Amino acid sequence: MYGTPDTGGAGATGDDAPLDPRQAAMLLEQTSRQAQRQFEPSPPWLLAIRAVLVLAAFGAVWFSVRGQHPYNGPTAAAVVAVVAFGVLNAVATVAIGRRATARVRGRSRLSTVETIVLASIWVGVFVVMGALAAAGVSNGVVYGVFPATAPLIVAGLAWAVIMAGRANWRACGTALAVVAVGAVGAFAGPVGAWAVGGIGLCLTLLAVAGTIAWRQRHFVVTL
Repeated sequence: MYGTPDTGGAGATGDDAPLDPRQAAMLLEQTSRQAQRQFEPSPPWLLAIRAVLVLAAFGAVWFSVRGQHPYNGPTAAAVVAVVAFGVLNAVATVAIGRRATARVRGRSRLSTVETIVLASIWVGVFVVMGALAAAGVSNGVVYGVFPATAPLIVAGLAWAVIMAGRANWRACGTALAVVAVGAVGAFAGPVGAWAVGGIGLCLTLLAVAGTIAWRQRHFVVTL
């Protein structure tokens, strides 16, 4: 008598059903947090691990050279620890930088030339170190101040320039903090340079990790 009821109204279900406002807000927040994490170059947990590793590597060298008079240099085991950390850190920095910019075009993407420069800086520093040793420079410089500070200053400046070119001022500031650690260590002597480097880099990485974790936790999307 009255015909078939209309099922396409406000009470419809399925794909045509309206999205609950609370569900929409939760979905938007989840998507925003994922986007925030995607554009962070390093997760906080990885930075924390690197902070512990660098403190252990530099601490091993400091422990092996403390009390040396005259200064002879770190033990072979301590050198291996530092070189291993340097290689792993360089690989991680380049890999994470390339991954973070893999979907980014133009100037924001890490170029092949910049990747090669960053990777070769560490090698170049130790080549210079060998040249200094061959030239008869004192052990305190060749096996103390130079390897504890030069990589931080040179690599930090290179990364700061690259990040400044992308207007990534937080990463640029972190790189400059690494440079500052190296500069302070240069005045701490062949033994103290290792302590300054380990503690300074550890605190810098932990500070960056804390900042990123706080941003991820308190990230809010403004509609």
